[in-house]
Amino acid sequence: MSGLSWLPVALLAVPLLGALVLLAPPPALRRTLRLYGLAVSGVVLVLAAIMVATFEYGQAARMQFTLDLPWIPGLGVRFHLGVDGISLPLVALTALLTFLCFVYLGVGDGRGQGQLLRPRAGGSRPRALVFTLLVLEVGMIGTFLALDLLLFFVFFEIVLIPMYFLIAVWGGKARRAAAIKFILYTLLGSVVMLLGLLFIWAQAGTLDMVELAARHGAGMSRAVQVIAFLVVGIGLAVKTPMWPLHTWLPDAHTEAPTVGSVLLAGVLLKMGTYGFARIAIPVLPEGAAALAPWLGALAVVGIIYGSLACLAQRDLKRMIAYSSVGHMGFVLLGFATLTTVGINGALFANVAHGLITGLLFFLAGAIKERYSTADMPSITGLLATLPHLGSVLTFAAIASLGLPGLAGFWGEMLALLGAFDPAEALSRPLFLTFMVIGGLGAVLTAAYFLVMLSRVTHGLPGGKAAPVPPDTALAASGPGGEATGPEDSVGASLAIGPSDETADARLEKTGERIGLLSRMPDIRGYEMAAWVPLIVLILLFGLWPGLLLSLTTPAVEALLGVVS
Repeated sequence: MSGLSWLPVALLAVPLLGALVLLAPPPALRRTLRLYGLAVSGVVLVLAAIMVATFEYGQAARMQFTLDLPWIPGLGVRFHLGVDGISLPLVALTALLTFLCFVYLGVGDGRGQGQLLRPRAGGSRPRALVFTLLVLEVGMIGTFLALDLLLFFVFFEIVLIPMYFLIAVWGGKARRAAAIKFILYTLLGSVVMLLGLLFIWAQAGTLDMVELAARHGAGMSRAVQVIAFLVVGIGLAVKTPMWPLHTWLPDAHTEAPTVGSVLLAGVLLKMGTYGFARIAIPVLPEGAAALAPWLGALAVVGIIYGSLACLAQRDLKRMIAYSSVGHMGFVLLGFATLTTVGINGALFANVAHGLITGLLFFLAGAIKERYSTADMPSITGLLATLPHLGSVLTFAAIASLGLPGLAGFWGEMLALLGAFDPAEALSRPLFLTFMVIGGLGAVLTAAYFLVMLSRVTHGLPGGKAAPVPPDTALAASGPGGEATGPEDSVGASLAIGPSDETADARLEKTGERIGLLSRMPDIRGYEMAAWVPLIVLILLFGLWPGLLLSLTTPAVEALLGVVS
């Protein structure tokens, strides 16, 4: 594949150059700005598709499309890029979700709040938004391509600044506090992780991730590996996020704009779990074996905690955010088993979560746009008023709760199966206990999604607060295009009155609410264009899991040092 070693560079150069072009004087690209990000991210998606099409699947355990050049010779740091069966799905997922975000933003009539690229009163800063998303794409893809420890850290950090601005500039009412919390937590985790990476470098004498993985810890004592795994693991756990280092996530998701939530859940969380698969487990196997019981324990606590927290939520976006804590718990449990089955389940769950939760946040944004609120008790009867939107929400929810035949099932099932028969160095009774607790978490996952559906999709249309048509909702939106809340919208004035109102008065207000409901659009064309690819892939991986597992299994066996 040496002839295609330009592909990783192109995947980084295209969005980077696309972002730099936006630094030109403001009049440039003004008329084509709405489609500019779509075109640039479309080229990146095409490049990712070429990489998927030309990948040698018979050698998925080997690094392909590699590029290895000196970067900082004095320190031995190299610009080393490449992909294998573990990183290829994540590169493709990143390119796809970024492109779909630009479809959601740049296509359509510009009336919906999701259309943040349409300049309007208060300023939506469309040029800055496109620039931010393209820089974010550089960091996300670079993290999955990097094969040098310091290069990995550089890309790992690049994503923090654009995500901070996505939340702080285009987020909701409490966006600044959420953005500060996000950057403080993730920067602190990154500092800890950097110390661990430097410690590995000092002990092993190299930064090359391929060479370090091939050694499987040779040259480092058990004590060194345990310390390094602990330090690096803490840094990765913040980004994952793992309980109890998760508290930045609900606020970030709740306040982020729709596209920010999609990329945060669909890609950024995967960067933490990818670090376990690429660095922590293969480079530090003895440290992984020593700390795997603790990792598994924290994972199952996160599964139960996330599920119980979801049951207590009223805000739809916040509920989906807490569900990510639970789903990432299954990913970490799979890694903790240190088996081919468990790690395969973790990697499968990574991709499935990116697809399903990305779709859920798209849907949450669409619902918030139409109702001017994400408060679930205020949104009822969705299947009756917006049947297509309600149906897609139902599909995404049952996919996330792990219904067999959809992508969400296989990752969780394989993670639990891995816990049933963990690696020989681990305590089987302990991991059987983890399996039982994880199974209870799967039941609670079904419970909170079914409760959400009963609140949102069933019942009398309208709920406590009437929805606002798109043109009215725009007037009540903040600078980021997110509704400022039902109390600030026209919809609040149409809420059903107090119980002491006469029956005729309540009937009149109910009629006004139903009249507004009839004016709300169901799924728009640009929304369908952004969501259909995710729906298709959720079905495809659910019905044909071997498509992904055949890609990851050889790489996982090499990661664990298993001879196939």
